[in-house]
Amino acid sequence: MKLVAGLGNPGPEYDGTRHNVGWWVVDRLSYEWKFGAFEREGPTLATRGVLGDREVLLVKPTTYMNRSGEALRAWAEQEGHDLSSDLLVVVDDAALEVGRVRFRARGSAGGHNGLRSVESELGTSEYPRLRVGVGLPPPGRRLKEWVLSDMSDEDEDVIVGLLPKLTDAIGAWVREGIEPTMNRFNR
Repeated sequence: MKLVAGLGNPGPEYDGTRHNVGWWVVDRLSYEWKFGAFEREGPTLATRGVLGDREVLLVKPTTYMNRSGEALRAWAEQEGHDLSSDLLVVVDDAALEVGRVRFRARGSAGGHNGLRSVESELGTSEYPRLRVGVGLPPPGRRLKEWVLSDMSDEDEDVIVGLLPKLTDAIGAWVREGIEPTMNRFNR
């Protein structure tokens, strides 16, 4: 089984924020792949289905960004999962300009509290991740305030415009793995 975890924060006040881009991506996957509505499963909202010949679980941790790893721990502890090939974590990245995307096979949290939590709870940084650029805050604005604020219409249009391509890219990850996906889709 493949798990795609879109990190974000629960609650309508966070729906349009930069920090919830991971949720936007898994929402689009569920829609495009016709997996159905997300339902509460422990500390996540989850839906599942089959893509090609692979079973896929889509989750949105409801533990808030800085505790996202807690929601993934139970899945990771189940027998038969290889984190380096079966898990993809989707997050916003303020260090990337709006609309840039980076698949990585592994790496550091890079200052991202959600990735820091996942790494801490899973005990490894050896899992693929997809970073979606949301841009740096303007001068005088703190990073935390920036990622928890709603996007401008222009930035939101860029991210929403990326969702079909990200659906294709994550589908490639499910079928082919991280290396071919990185080679084809990093921009």
